[in-house]
Amino acid sequence: MAKSAKSSFRCAECGWTTLKWVGRCGECQAWGTVEEAGAPAPTAVAPTRVATSARPITEIDVETAHAAPTGLDELDRVLGGGVVPGGVMLLAGEPGVGKSTLLLEVAALSADAGPVLYVTGEESTGQVRLRAERLGALSPKLFLAAETTVGAVASHVDAVAPALLIVDSVQTMSAPEVSGVPGGVTQVREVAGALIRIAKERGIATVLVGHVTKDGSIAGPRMLEHLVDVVLQFEGDRHSRLRMLRAVKNRYGPTDEIGCFDLGEAGIIGLPDPSGLFLTRRNEPVPGTCVTVTLEGRRPLIAEVQALVAPTNLPQPRRATSGLDQARVNMALAVLERRAGVRLANADVYLSTVGGVRLGEPSVDLALALAVAGSARDEALPRGLAALGEVGLAGEVRAVDGVERRLIEAQRLGFTRAIVPRHSEVPVEGIEVVGVDDVSEALASALPARRRRSH
Repeated sequence: MAKSAKSSFRCAECGWTTLKWVGRCGECQAWGTVEEAGAPAPTAVAPTRVATSARPITEIDVETAHAAPTGLDELDRVLGGGVVPGGVMLLAGEPGVGKSTLLLEVAALSADAGPVLYVTGEESTGQVRLRAERLGALSPKLFLAAETTVGAVASHVDAVAPALLIVDSVQTMSAPEVSGVPGGVTQVREVAGALIRIAKERGIATVLVGHVTKDGSIAGPRMLEHLVDVVLQFEGDRHSRLRMLRAVKNRYGPTDEIGCFDLGEAGIIGLPDPSGLFLTRRNEPVPGTCVTVTLEGRRPLIAEVQALVAPTNLPQPRRATSGLDQARVNMALAVLERRAGVRLANADVYLSTVGGVRLGEPSVDLALALAVAGSARDEALPRGLAALGEVGLAGEVRAVDGVERRLIEAQRLGFTRAIVPRHSEVPVEGIEVVGVDDVSEALASALPARRRRSH
C-alpha cells in the first residue's frame, strides 16, 4: 500500500519548514508563526488564460506609471516625486507618532486632483471628521468609511472609484473567509494580498498603515514588506514636534532621502530647512557643546551635541545618553581617557542632542569627544566652530562621506571654522577648514585656552 504524502509546516515569517508543528520557528525564533502548509503541490503547472498578451517592451505605455505629486513636498521628496498609480505603500510608525495626521493631510491635498477614499478601522468617521476640521483638511472629494473587513473596502472602492486609497490600519482589517484574529499573521497576509490585488487591477495608489512591535520592526509577517512597493518609516519622539519620514524600500525612487515635518496643534507641515531646530541660540559659548553636520540620507543637517561632566563619589559613574548611540558614546569616552588624557573615571557623563534628533552616524564621534572634553575642562569651544569625523579606537580621526556637502551647509548657516579629518580638507568659500590626524590634535585646535597653557 502506497504511503500517503505527509503535510509539512512552514513559518509565515521566514519560510522555514519542518515535518511537525512547533510553537517557535527554528530559524527566526518567532513565536506562533509556524502553520500547516499541507501536502506538497504537484510540480506540473497547467497553462491558463492570460489577462493580456505579452508585448515588446518598446510598446509599453509609461504614461500611467508616472508619479503624481501629493501636494506635500517633503513626502514627494521621499517617494521620488509622488505616488504611482497602482503602487502600494506601507507606512509604519509607533503609536501616537502622527501617522493618521500625516495621511489625513495627504488625503485632503490629493483630493484636489481626484477622489480619495480614507478607510479607518480604528476610529469612527465622526472622530476622523473632527480631526480633519482641526487640521483644516476638509474636501468634498475626500470620502470616509469605517470598515473592518476587506470585502467592505472593495465595495467602497467600486462605489467611489478613488485615485488614492488609504487604509488605517492593515492590522485592524480582516478577511472573514480566513481563520485567525485580526492582526494575526494569517489575517494580515490575506488582507494585504487582497488590497494589493485591488490596487494593481484598478490602478489605484494605495497606502496601508502598519503598526510596529516593541523593537521598532513592522508588525505582521515579514513577507508583507516584500509584497508592497514602498515601505516608509515615520519616526519621532512624542515629546518633540520633529518628525522624520524615511524610505526603507522604494521601487519607484531613492531610499536615501528623508522628509522632515513639524507636528503641532494646527497639523503637520513640511520643513524644507530643519537645521535650525537642532541648535541652541545663545549669546556666549557654553562649555560642553559642539556642533556637527550629519547626513540624513542625502540631506546635510546641522546638529548640536551637549555634554555635562560632573564629579561623583559613586563606585560606578553614570553614563546617560539621549539621542546618541550608547555603544559609540562608550567607545568615544574610553578613547578620550586613554588617548587624549581626559580623566573621566571619577565623573558622571551625560550626553544629549538638541531638538530631539537622533544621531547614529559615525561622523558625530569627533563632536561628541570635543563636547565631553570641553565640559571636563570647563572650556567653551570658539563661536562658529563645527566638527565632523569618525574616531577610531587608536585615537585617529577617520574620513567620512560627503564632507563638501556638510561644509557648504555649515557655511550657509554662518559657521566660519570646521575641524575635519586630515586629507578631507575640501576648500569652501567663507569657512576655514582645519584637518587633524587624531583626537589630541583636534582638542589642541578646538580649545585655545588649553593650547595657551601648554606654551
